[in-house]
Amino acid sequence: MNPSRLLSKIIVKIARTPFPKPIQCLINKLYVKFYDIDMSEYIPEDPCEYKTLNELFIRQKKYIEFYEDEDIVVSPSDSEIIADGEIEEGYVYQIKGKKYKIEELIPYETKLNGGYFINLYLSPKDYHRFHVPIDLEIVKATYIPGELMPVKPSFLEKEIVFPKNKRIVLRCKDKKDRYFYFVAVGAMIVGKIYLNFDERLQKDYNEITTFEYKEPIKLKKGDELGRFEFGSSILLFFGPEHFKYLNQKEFVEVGDILGEIY
Repeated sequence: MNPSRLLSKIIVKIARTPFPKPIQCLINKLYVKFYDIDMSEYIPEDPCEYKTLNELFIRQKKYIEFYEDEDIVVSPSDSEIIADGEIEEGYVYQIKGKKYKIEELIPYETKLNGGYFINLYLSPKDYHRFHVPIDLEIVKATYIPGELMPVKPSFLEKEIVFPKNKRIVLRCKDKKDRYFYFVAVGAMIVGKIYLNFDERLQKDYNEITTFEYKEPIKLKKGDELGRFEFGSSILLFFGPEHFKYLNQKEFVEVGDILGEIY
């Protein structure tokens, strides 16, 4: 087992262990204080009510507002936008100064050249559940085993990570029958990527494993799509002449407007 996977396995084990209540309460409070988390946004508000640190990681928000316009694409998560831009000659940026080919990330033809990409980083303090960014149909899900290297921006500036890390690629279709891609990237400490619509995707596989849906999985904007444990990244890819980026903020909350399809 490589060092990143071993460390992740140890930390996940600790995070899932319920300690005696006074100790667990102290651990949870220290975590909340260290990451400056506003618990008034969550249910329950009291850190001591969470039986494990993992329960605190995947806490639920009291309320999320999703823009109703069908053409508006919203942020699937509380995130930092670490890179966005046009897809040129099959290349996209992981972060400024670090680019890679889409074919290294997604192991099949996508026809995304000339389209647009958005990279969202979820830090350890963020809400760890992620939601459907626009009404969609999932036609294919691909599990790709890999490393569990850190995805925090300071590390991404040093090394190409996204095409090497464990990830799940969702091939989706919008209401205008055009394909786009939702990629959930694992990271150090993130032992699992949970997707709610197919239990098979909660397993770990030793090779690239694809599930195709003859009857597409239909989801509405705002539906809970899945969750990470601790922090990770979500990558969105839209085809050419398909998407207009509207966001002007560096940090977005789940439900904030990212752009629109046309």
